[in-house]
Amino acid sequence: MSVDTSFEVLLRSEGSGDVLSQIRVTVPGGWAGPPLHHHDFDETFYVLEGELTFQLDDQVTTVRPGQCAFAARGRHHTLANPGGAPARYLLTCTPAGFERYFDRLQAELTGVPAPPEATGPIPETTVVGPQIGARG
Repeated sequence: MSVDTSFEVLLRSEGSGDVLSQIRVTVPGGWAGPPLHHHDFDETFYVLEGELTFQLDDQVTTVRPGQCAFAARGRHHTLANPGGAPARYLLTCTPAGFERYFDRLQAELTGVPAPPEATGPIPETTVVGPQIGARG
């Protein structure tokens, strides 16, 4: 992962009674994103800067600043930033718990220990396909 990538947990499970978590994510241009996947929590992606390519099942769309994309639990989805400019977005997970994954990623990127809250369980994610940019 690039040093231009960052994850800032804004709201944790502990602050919302496990209802939701919110993470501010910054990704560089050319970011391939995660592989196509699904899990048992909802995700809302609100774009702050840049543009993201978002896939929900077989539908691929571009999401721009001020727009949202929503992936309901169980739906196959992914996103990427194929453009040249960085992108920033707010990710809201319902229910909470997946913010611990981002805490751990940020700790790996920066070499700073993850907060104690990051040691809790992380909801399972199932990969079902490749990244958007890895398709032929």
